[in-house]
Amino acid sequence: MSLTSKLSEGIAARQVARPVPLRETVYEAILELIITGELKPGQHLVEKELAEALGVSRQPVREALQWLQKDEWVDLRPGYGAFVHSPTPEEADQLLGVRTLLEAESARLAAVNSTKDGVAELKQIYKSGLAALKADDVEAVVAANAELHAKITEMSGNKVLNELAAQINRRVRWYHTPVAKSRGKQAWDEHSALIDAIAKKDGDTASRLMREHTEHTRKTYLDHSAED
Repeated sequence: MSLTSKLSEGIAARQVARPVPLRETVYEAILELIITGELKPGQHLVEKELAEALGVSRQPVREALQWLQKDEWVDLRPGYGAFVHSPTPEEADQLLGVRTLLEAESARLAAVNSTKDGVAELKQIYKSGLAALKADDVEAVVAANAELHAKITEMSGNKVLNELAAQINRRVRWYHTPVAKSRGKQAWDEHSALIDAIAKKDGDTASRLMREHTEHTRKTYLDHSAED
């Protein structure tokens, strides 16, 4: 057998798909329950109950909870067990403040680099968000909001902005879920004005509108937390 043939066989062997470890699947499942609010901040997470609900043994649940603690989604308290992390106002303020900086620049660049297809996609996401709002489907509203912001960041054409935004988007979804109803139509009116600025290639206006929009969400979240 030639060297080329041997190399080809070796590469092919390495390309065989491997199943995702069960603990990763369990991690993602529990994290999604936290983000969507089905598991509330401060809620006790019982390994046995989670294992039964997810149809797995307790071992991958235990491993997933350890990973979730490392990523600050879960608090492990010796002698008491695991609890969904309760973010402090300072944590939320810092993260949402960084989000404002990133997304204001994303909006400016998205306007500068906007295309008809990109704007059309934003308008379609906007319609989906309005439909979800009218249906009182909070989960769909939050998903549409995340999709619209992600599309704007993508349209910026800046890979570093995309990477940084991706690192915080799940936590932003988590913070947005409790206030999606109270932000309601106002948030989507702000989205509409933002899309118009992007369509007009008005970078300065798009940046200002995004800054105001994300600051409104930050203030609403902090006010909501203060009431709890």
